[in-house]
Amino acid sequence: MSAISPKAVPSFRSRIGRDARSGYPAVPHRYRLHLSPSGPSCLRIAITHGLLGLDEALPVTPLPAVPDAPDGGHLALRPLYQASAHLYPGPATAPVLSDDWTGRIVSTHAPDILEDLGRRFDTRGLRLHPDGADRRIEAVGRLCEQGVSAAAQRAGRSGTDPAVRETALAVLLRSLGALDRRLAFAPYVLGDELTSADVQLWVTLVQLDTVHRWHLDAEAVYRLTDHPRLWSYARRLAAHPAFAPHLDLDAVARRHHAQCRGEEAAGAAVRIVDWPERVTGPAAVTGP
Repeated sequence: MSAISPKAVPSFRSRIGRDARSGYPAVPHRYRLHLSPSGPSCLRIAITHGLLGLDEALPVTPLPAVPDAPDGGHLALRPLYQASAHLYPGPATAPVLSDDWTGRIVSTHAPDILEDLGRRFDTRGLRLHPDGADRRIEAVGRLCEQGVSAAAQRAGRSGTDPAVRETALAVLLRSLGALDRRLAFAPYVLGDELTSADVQLWVTLVQLDTVHRWHLDAEAVYRLTDHPRLWSYARRLAAHPAFAPHLDLDAVARRHHAQCRGEEAAGAAVRIVDWPERVTGPAAVTGP
């Protein structure tokens, strides 16, 4: 394999297929996840993995909360990246879905990994992507990413024009209001059944309260709390056995403070949810 240009960082986006012709058939015990659940994408995958009961079929290797390589990657992942792309020039980041048979990376693209977990393996009949729900799941995902996470980042960005921050806060509040209304007549965001949309929304709310809140003023945070159904839903899922074991508040805080260069604001002192403390220890995500 030829060396890669330093400017060209390859992407890994192979998919788990339905049969051997795909190149990566859904064979139990062949693949492995490498996750650091202090990051939102890894946390979504860890929760999904737990919901689907894939502990035996697809083991998980835990990674440190804070990347330990100088380039912002994980030292433990460097051999996989180098085996998959000779002289790989970028950081060895998580999440990673790897193939234990070849010692190479299948995918680092979280949305593909999440979908393949639910569609390609035996999940005891649980379906996080029900038939006909793809568009609604995608719509909730866009609302979480653009209306909540991206808007919260803009609203808390120090040095930004106050008018820009207020506009971003308005977008954030409208998005939370829309999500709150979805929960008025059903226990989950798409209705009576828990889906992948709930996993994404819950992780988004965790990030909003444990990361983005640190850069908002106190008044803004109090306005965020004015969505009782949404935060009640967040507390309820926090007690779910597939959600709670993967929420490591200390790890999230360490990752945030290690990577964030923004200024802390008064909203940092206004906690929205009393998230459960992790009681399973640092190896809550384990695998052989």
